[in-house]
Amino acid sequence: MLYHLLYPLTDKISYFNLFKYITFRSAAATVTALIVSLVFGPMFIRLLKRQGVKEKIREEGPKSHYVKEGTPTMGGIIILAAIILPTLLWADLTNRFIQLILFVTIWMGAIGFMDDYMKAILKHPKGMVGKYKLAGQIVCGLIFGLVLFYFSPDSFGTTTEIPFVKDYVISFGSVLLFIPFVILVITGSSNAVNLTDGLDGLATGLSGIAIMAFAGFAYVSGRADFSSYLQITYLKGAGELAIFCSATMGATLGFLWYNSHPAEVFMGDTGALALGGAIGALAIMLKKELLLVIVGGVFVAEALSVILQVSSYKIRHKRIFKMAPLHHHFEQLGWPESKVVIRFWIVGIICALLTLATLKIR
Repeated sequence: MLYHLLYPLTDKISYFNLFKYITFRSAAATVTALIVSLVFGPMFIRLLKRQGVKEKIREEGPKSHYVKEGTPTMGGIIILAAIILPTLLWADLTNRFIQLILFVTIWMGAIGFMDDYMKAILKHPKGMVGKYKLAGQIVCGLIFGLVLFYFSPDSFGTTTEIPFVKDYVISFGSVLLFIPFVILVITGSSNAVNLTDGLDGLATGLSGIAIMAFAGFAYVSGRADFSSYLQITYLKGAGELAIFCSATMGATLGFLWYNSHPAEVFMGDTGALALGGAIGALAIMLKKELLLVIVGGVFVAEALSVILQVSSYKIRHKRIFKMAPLHHHFEQLGWPESKVVIRFWIVGIICALLTLATLKIR
């Protein structure tokens, strides 16, 4: 909104020409998100405590987590507020990419909110029925994919780039191939982040790291000169996504103030599904879907650990890991929770740096 209100006044007040630059608005979005998190956070946490919105620790989880029983949950609302408000203030709201990323983030956050509401308020232990949650994710991917296919700029197309390779892309062409792929990425990404959200600050920090890498890709993809030099697909208008990414980085940093060990509040599915959906949507719009395996390496490992554990137990009646997802396995090995989180963050940073390196290693 500030962009639309103040940038047109550049002729009268030259200072407002700053709003032309994505770098300035990205920095402003980060700071705004931090302020929203740090100011709004304590008030909302107190509200959650008064309303009795508390986390119920699952019995099959690590026994060391029982001390977390009663910690306020649904803190993902703080993250959503700290993402949406700065994006509305600093981004070009006529930009199709901004419209779509906000749609996916809010939609997935709403699904997570309903799940958290059923668990924390209505006291349904398992929350929303799994098939209904999955249906909501699929519908989100379907709408998102259809809009991209039929209403995106002509320069967008339906291709995806191959990491470490230049001059070659994977083309989906038909909507019958493109839409299922979009749905797979959105649902897979959101569920992977949700599975990772089991330790204080783990999913929050890893999401911020992954989003930081996508901020770089968004900026260079939206500039004809940089994309030409790096030989990546030029996506007109994609640079605005850097503002959304910056707001998300600020939101995750601000939320870590309360979510770091020992956590004062959990993000719940509200935050996990929103962040996961946003990461998947960014990858699709920036044509970096295959890079999700690298930039989200920890998320992929967490999801695979669950799949392998369940499959092994059903087929062989034996477990591969002491406990799944993977972070619980290391807890069972005796690693303190804070050490697991920090080490997973380090791996996440390495994955993000390797992802950025693909801009030149091609």
